[in-house]
Amino acid sequence: MKLSLNEIEATAKRAARGAGYSWGLAEEASKAARWLSNHGQDGVAALAELLDKGFAPSVDHQPLATDEIWQSDRDLCPLVTGAFLSDCAQDLRSGPVVMQRVAVPLLILPFAANAASELRCCVRVEMDGHVAITDGGHLLCPAMLPELAERITVQTSQTTPSWQQCDALMCPDPDSWDRLAMLAHRTYAPATEESRLRGAGAGLSDND
Repeated sequence: MKLSLNEIEATAKRAARGAGYSWGLAEEASKAARWLSNHGQDGVAALAELLDKGFAPSVDHQPLATDEIWQSDRDLCPLVTGAFLSDCAQDLRSGPVVMQRVAVPLLILPFAANAASELRCCVRVEMDGHVAITDGGHLLCPAMLPELAERITVQTSQTTPSWQQCDALMCPDPDSWDRLAMLAHRTYAPATEESRLRGAGAGLSDND
């Protein structure tokens, strides 16, 4: 099953909304899934894994403060935490941002890429010893990342790596895609008798 990036983005947005996220965070989720897919990562599988956790509404899974270690009483949602990271991108000029217990940490990377684009430099993301680097348009990422990162450190990097060619992943995991499609279906209004008649063309009118 081969999909376009537009299909991935549109379905991811509706799936996140269907899972209970606000339309604003659903938009962030769709952009994250698209960015990961365009950089060789299975953004569909990552988003499906997150949505399966039932974090929405996400108030219990957002950082309690962003001036020291970003943490909460529960696992941090990477969408909410990532949105905070994008908003606080300029803070990376003063030092690293440290996050504690982040679910599906792969989803942090698109937001790190946003920060890198804004700062016009590379951003280094270390997740329990696994290191990813992005300049916004490129990504170097380990093949395997933890499902839950106990500690994430995000900081600027003065070293620009030798970027490797990364093809877009247009064939995501089919089971994950089905889960997103099922959640997306929740956002569709149920058919009414009136809508069915409109869809049938002439309806009850006589065109003869």
